[in-house]
Parts: sequence; structure tokens; C-alpha cells
Amino acid sequence: MTKIEISNRLKEGMKKGIKGLNKGINSIYFAIIIGILILAKTFLFYYHTIAINEQLYIDTIIGTISFIVVIVCFLCVLPNRLRATFAIIVDFVISIVLFGDNIYYNYSNSVLSIAQITNLQYGGEIMSTLPMVLKLYQILYFIDIVILLILLSTKNIKIEKKDRKTKKQLLGKGILGIIGVIIFCVIGVQYVEKGKDKSYNKDLQIREATIFGYHIYDIENMITMKQNTRYKDKDEMIKDYEKLKQEYQEEYGLVKYPSFEGIIEGKNVIILQLESLQNYVINKTLNGKEITPNLNKFLRENITFTNMNMQSYSTTADSEHSTITSLYPMENGMSFAKYYTNTYDTIFDNFNSAGYDTSFMHGNYAYFWNRGNVYSRLGLDHLELKEQFADVSENVSEYLSDELLYRQAVQKLSSYEKPFFTYIVAASSHTPFTLEGLQDRSKINIDVGKYKYSFFGNYIEAVNYADYAFGVFIEELKNAGLYDDTAILVFGDHNGLSMYDEQMLDFLAQTDTNLTDVDIKLNYTNVVCGMKIPGIEKLVIDKPVTKLDIKPTFSFLCNIQDGVSLGTNMFASKDFVSLNNERIISSRYYYDEIWYDILSGEAVDIEALDEETKELLNRYERQMRTELEISNSISINNLLK
Repeated sequence: MTKIEISNRLKEGMKKGIKGLNKGINSIYFAIIIGILILAKTFLFYYHTIAINEQLYIDTIIGTISFIVVIVCFLCVLPNRLRATFAIIVDFVISIVLFGDNIYYNYSNSVLSIAQITNLQYGGEIMSTLPMVLKLYQILYFIDIVILLILLSTKNIKIEKKDRKTKKQLLGKGILGIIGVIIFCVIGVQYVEKGKDKSYNKDLQIREATIFGYHIYDIENMITMKQNTRYKDKDEMIKDYEKLKQEYQEEYGLVKYPSFEGIIEGKNVIILQLESLQNYVINKTLNGKEITPNLNKFLRENITFTNMNMQSYSTTADSEHSTITSLYPMENGMSFAKYYTNTYDTIFDNFNSAGYDTSFMHGNYAYFWNRGNVYSRLGLDHLELKEQFADVSENVSEYLSDELLYRQAVQKLSSYEKPFFTYIVAASSHTPFTLEGLQDRSKINIDVGKYKYSFFGNYIEAVNYADYAFGVFIEELKNAGLYDDTAILVFGDHNGLSMYDEQMLDFLAQTDTNLTDVDIKLNYTNVVCGMKIPGIEKLVIDKPVTKLDIKPTFSFLCNIQDGVSLGTNMFASKDFVSLNNERIISSRYYYDEIWYDILSGEAVDIEALDEETKELLNRYERQMRTELEISNSISINNLLK
């Protein structure tokens, strides 16, 4: 066969192929193909998110297929050009949503909510996390759309305006439309409803309602949020709140360290929040050097809380909200972004009423996470944001470097009336952990070895610098004569890396070769925490605590009257904590949809437990849900105004 013949056959084959593509795109089969592609992308999302180490439930599969059948049915009844155009648009929109959910889940182990659209103003912070959350497989969400657009742009593929149909075919399209309506009414609505009572736990909500049902309910909930809260008025809420607190008093009222009551009354108090500092780096070495030598020393000499848990899978602002109000945060950052005008009983109220000089310090500008508006409403004596610091010559990722923040913070504290209460938020160990802007990198005193240039390696270097700066802070306090007479609480705000970061898991496995999935999930929420109380040395407390417990703890330590607080005294005997996504952590058990034994990592057979333990776990669940309902009602309906 000659080259000309081969060329002619290729051209003929291309013509037939283009003709076939044209015919396919201009038929209902195109809608069916789009439906199959969307189904494949949805299961790609499930596989890389909620299905990690979990069973993908048959209900999730049936529900997902049902939603896509509805989409295909509606596409099929449209006129040809509308059908093809809408099919591409629907494919693109769903791909964008799944991609967004996927990358957000990689970062925070949660999916997006429409309520977070206001967070787009913090685009710089969002963009800085992309190197950690972007994965090669995510191109599969868009590859079909790219191919379609290329084919359409060549103008070889054309979408015809009309498709000629016989009466029989038109009847068939009508039947398809009716089928779509029936499926939507009978199955679609049912799946949305199934997810409503799982609204705190998004993983479970997606399994029950599918990712499509979740997003439909999320939009509905945004519109009807106030109606969905349990408590609409303050009196009803306070009645159940006082009942819950009475239960806690009866069950956990024993204070293990009664001599601590009022022990720091009249002394200075510093709360220091460290960015992304998780507990697993404490007392660990890498290539022969301690990762956090200064924090290690501080914890050895003072009080260590080994089981402090972040309150939500979300932001620094949420950590601040929980610490200040002893309430659960709302959707990612929403407590600061949307509900900042609410009236809360705050830790600043407590210290103001006791005559303390109160302040808040952060090395970023007032607009960031709305802190200027949030803290200006809290009756502080001093609000010290980046605008109020004289020296801004060194910035790490747009924030004042921790060292520069601390040196100036101590200068300001030295000028305050005594006693003072201050809340300081450091930020140098923020994503993407590159320490961009740090002028002297010799302050990083760790060799990350094989982890160099990985996200985990960057994290360890950033944590090491944060620890260096913490050492500077302690020395500055000592030089200013403030250290001895000051109580200091230091803790990490939230996770640093994604839950299943490969390098992090490799690092953890070096000291725990039997790492279970429960261990990984608990590691994710476990942040560093230690407290200095003048006169108290070398105390280790292993019981679980959260940021909600900080406010009532200082009320206890300083003999200050507390307002509404869902947390409890960290020195009392309460032996479980809850997170805002319906997780429960106790000393022995972990709840994540079902109960797990922390020691073995295995699911617990509830029926095999003795009646006392069974009742204990049921009580944990009931009290957790009561706390969440009270907290959400307070925030959404402003019940403390």
C-alpha cells in the first residue's frame, strides 16, 4: 500500500470518526456518557476522601447512582443544543465541586460548605496550602472537559440546534422526564433527609446522603439555619445548660488538685497560641537533634497536658473562638466571619471583672480573619495587632516573625498595669511552612535529612524555628522580671499536616510500629499543651482536654466568676471531650460514627460490653450532642445577648 493510499485511508477514518462523534454528541447517548463520567468522578472523590480505610456503603452507591440518573433524565428531555450545552456545564460544575471538596478534604478532613464562600477574602492563606493538597490524580476531574473543549474549538464537532424526533421518540423523552421526577421525589429527597440528623459529622452525612445530598442539604441549611437550631430562646437553653453542668458536677466534680483553686489569683496570666504545633514533635529527635528543645524544657519543668485536642478540623480563628468563649466553633472560620457581632461570655469578661489589664496580640493586620472587628467588641484594654507594633522589619509569610512579635510583646507587657491578662497568637509556623522572609536561617537548628524539600520537612523546620522563638520569649520575660510571677499556658491551635501525610506517617512509625487508623486520627487532633503555674513543677496530666476547658480552668485558678462555658476545669476529673464534628475522645475509647478501643484500634462490640460501660458510652454521646446543640443555638440565635 502506497503512502497516498495510507493517507487517504487515515483521512477517511478521521472523517468517519468525526461523523461518529458528531452523531454521538447530538444524541441522548451524550447525556448518558456524561452521566457515566460524573459517576466515575464521584467515586474517585469517595475513594480519596470518605472511603479511606473505610467501607463504601451500598446505600452511598445506590444514592449516588440515583442522583446521576435524575441528572441524565433531565438532560435527555432537553432540545439537542440545550442538552449538549447543559451536559457540558453540569459536568464542569460537578467537577469543580468535587475537586474543591477533594482538595479541602486533603487539608482539613472535611468538605466545603456554602457558608465558607465569605472565606475567599483570605485567598492568600488558601493558596499557600495548595502544594500540600494538590495531587496528580485530580487531573481526572477535568480531562474529559478539556478534550471536549478542544474538539469543539476545532469546529469539526458541531452541536446541532435541533434534533428531529418522531412522536414515539418524543414520547420516550417525556417518559424519561417523568422517571427523573419520580426518582428525585422518591429517592433524592429521601437521601437528603437521611443526612439531616448527621449534620455535625460530614463524613457520615455524605455516606448517608451522598455528596450530592450533602450539598443540597447544606444549601437548604444555609437558608433555614435558625429554624434548624434546637433552642430558639435563652431560657430554654439555660435550663438544659444548667442541667448538663449539674450532671458534670455530680459525675466529674471531683477536683484532683484542690490546692490549685485560686493559686494564681492576682498574678499575671499569658495565653500563648502556637501555629500548627502538634504534639507528636514534642520530645522527638531528628538526625540527633531535638525538634523542640525549648518547649521540651518548658514542659519538663512545668505542667504537661499530653492529650489536648483541637476543637475542630479548621482554622486558627476557630481555636481562638473556642478558647475565648468556651463554645464550639461554627463552620470553618464562621464564628469570626459571620457571628462576630454576637454577645458571648468571654474569658476577657472574666478578667476584666476581676480588675486585670487585658490585651490581645497578633502579628497580622486587623482585617485578617476579621480580628479587628472581633476583638474591638470584647472590652479589651489593649488590642495589639500589626498596626500597633513599631518594628515590622521581619515578616514570615506576611506575619510578624515570632521572634519580633515576642520581643515587642514583652516590651508592651512591661508597661501594662499589674496584674495583666494577655492572649498572644504566633504565626511563623503557618502553611506553607517555608519561613519565607526569615532573615537569618541559622535560627533553624535541625537537619530534616530525607524529608528535605517535602511538605513535612518544611513543617519540621518551621516548628523548629517556632520553638527557637519560644525560647526567646521565655528569656525576654525573665530579663523583664515578669517570668517568675506569671502563669503561662502554651498550646497549638490545630493540625499542621493532613491526616494521612505520607512523610509524617513514616516519621510516626519510627516510634510506633503498630500505628492504627485510630492512632492516626487521634494524632491529627492532638496538639501541644503545657502550663506554668508559679510554684508547681513536673506534673503530667494525660486525660483528654480541649480549648473549651481553658476559660473555666483559669476561672478556677484565679478565683474568678465564670459565665456560660461548655468546657470544664482541666484539673477536674471529666474524662472525655467532644469535637464539633461529633467525634468523642475519652481516656479509653474513641467515637467516630462508631466506638473504637484506643489501645487496640479495633471497633467495639457494644453488645459485648458490661452494662456500666455501655451506659457510660451512651451518656458520652448524649452529652456531646447536648453540648453541640447548645453551642450552635447560642451562636446562630445570639442567645447570650
